[in-house]
Amino acid sequence: MTTHAVRLDVAGATATVLSSDEAVTDWTARYFGQWWNATEVPPESVCTGSVVIASVDRDEYDALALGVTQEPHTSTQYARAQLLLSHEVSSGVIRAVCPGQRLAYRSEPGAGQLQIIGCDSEAVATATARLAREVVRGILLRDGWALLHASAVVDQDGRAILTFGQKGAGKTTTALALTARHDLRLLANDRVFVRPDQNSGVDVVPWPAAAAVGLGLVVSLGWFGIVQQRLDSGEQLHPTQDQRVTAALRAGVSEPLWDKGKELKAQVFPDQFERWFGVPLATGGSAAALVFPRIEADALPAEENTVRTLGDGDFMSGETEDRYPDVFGLLGMDGGGARSVRQEIARRLGALPHHSVVLTRDVAANGDFLAKRVGV
Repeated sequence: MTTHAVRLDVAGATATVLSSDEAVTDWTARYFGQWWNATEVPPESVCTGSVVIASVDRDEYDALALGVTQEPHTSTQYARAQLLLSHEVSSGVIRAVCPGQRLAYRSEPGAGQLQIIGCDSEAVATATARLAREVVRGILLRDGWALLHASAVVDQDGRAILTFGQKGAGKTTTALALTARHDLRLLANDRVFVRPDQNSGVDVVPWPAAAAVGLGLVVSLGWFGIVQQRLDSGEQLHPTQDQRVTAALRAGVSEPLWDKGKELKAQVFPDQFERWFGVPLATGGSAAALVFPRIEADALPAEENTVRTLGDGDFMSGETEDRYPDVFGLLGMDGGGARSVRQEIARRLGALPHHSVVLTRDVAANGDFLAKRVGV
């Protein structure tokens, strides 16, 4: 049986995904792509470092799942699904099963090895990308990086513009308005890794993720027809997308969709930004300015007098990582980074220009206004 391997490499952190199912490694290469320098490597070259081994095997899944349920175990929520966990104290091995997704896991934190076994290729591929990212996150955090809840774009000089705010504040709107109007490169949609550099600055690298883009923003960016054509030709957006959004896109319905007060959004693969929409991606930059937006549909873009500074809530700490708690022992520390690192980053970013702004639904007006304010 042929084994396929894809190596991820970002800011000195390296991890490799191995699988006999080429669809799994293809998914990994596509998901991390340029952002994390995902490259195919000979499987025999993988002899050191962190490894994620992914298998599509019903019998192996059944055996591991049965083992977990027959041993003392606990139950938690992981990636919005129930996860049963069993810990072997003597060896440190962690076994887990997600019955709803038919996925099983075996983690050896001390050896840097994680196995993912499932019954469906797409489910295994999705889980593999998520957990390979967690493996790399752990390496970066232990190497002095921290994780911010922010979007980021980078200009031709490597200056990174960071945008902060809670869900719905306008992080994605800000980032895409700047890339659409002023040829900036997209570095991240929702989270970024940051680390103090050797001088007084802050280095920034991406956190690869599917991007949630509201239907109204899809229309404002001029992307609606592109998405329809791609879907009609057989391509797909990220599988986490609600089927009601897919149906609306296919039917040409562009009004925002809501469910219990939450907007349902299109879920865009990282590689689709460039392939579908011509938005180039950036692999890193140096923090240059901070933007704190809020959206007001009928307003004109304007700068506010509100003073906004960074706080603990802007870092992806354990308290804000409830969807992906460190149940597999991959991080070994707080999910947002060491407190001393976060404090130093907050201090350095606090010295950069801050812009509290009101944005509208007009992408062109937003992009031109923001470009003047941040100097791009």
